[in-house]
Amino acid sequence: MNAEELSRLYDFRNKAAVVTGGAGVLCGEIACCLAELGARVAILDLAPERVDPWRPRLDGAESEYRVLPCDVLRPDSIEAAAAEVRGAFGSVDILINGAGGNHPKATTSEQIPFFDIPPEAMRFVFELNLLGTILPSQAFGRVMAEQGEGIILNISSMNAFRPLTRIAAYSAAKAGVSNFTQWLAVHMATQYSPRIRVNAVAPGFFLTEQNRFLLTDEKTGALTPRGQAILSHTPAGRFGHPRDLLGAVLFLLSPAAEFVTGVVLPIDGGYQAFGGI
Repeated sequence: MNAEELSRLYDFRNKAAVVTGGAGVLCGEIACCLAELGARVAILDLAPERVDPWRPRLDGAESEYRVLPCDVLRPDSIEAAAAEVRGAFGSVDILINGAGGNHPKATTSEQIPFFDIPPEAMRFVFELNLLGTILPSQAFGRVMAEQGEGIILNISSMNAFRPLTRIAAYSAAKAGVSNFTQWLAVHMATQYSPRIRVNAVAPGFFLTEQNRFLLTDEKTGALTPRGQAILSHTPAGRFGHPRDLLGAVLFLLSPAAEFVTGVVLPIDGGYQAFGGI
């Protein structure tokens, strides 16, 4: 394979990509990268105004993009977004399920012991992460089944491999995302087309708005004890940057990975490999 053939593997021109949770720190970076590589990108988010910080990059990419309001827990909202994407782009080649998150009341603390976590907080986390991955996969996966090809990429977490203390619901929900990724990969390939691939990435510790002040002190920026413990078990010696996701994501979305389906790829700076000694 020569350099020209290799460069074509990562040419996303004329591809139509949908990114749920696309206004977030991680998925916003992914959406901008795809646009900069020529893809037409539909950014779906419950709060579409959160896309505003990304607009300079999106506008500079000179590729068509749409920002659509979407609640990934409401099938009617997802179907409306899917219809608009198909009307604008004609096809859906890529779906990235990036919507997710935790809930403060589903996190154990001195004030909220495990035994007192309210069911509604756990239900919120389970639904947002797992159902919020399944429902878009139904709507946009149906389009891919009709086309006979497509790529779904889910966002799992290293918590699915090694659950962290305090966040039982989030860890369990992301374990469900990883399991669903494997199930859907087999289902889509065997029932519809082997040209439909489903994979996931499992980010390790990235500083986001969700966890920033669990890992660093809000006033000083110094590491919290939890942040120190994480870095002491991360051979790379730092937290991840959003750009650290791009190599793995682009590989899994590209023809270079056409024989890869049903995998959950850690991007964690060696956290999983480190035994603590």
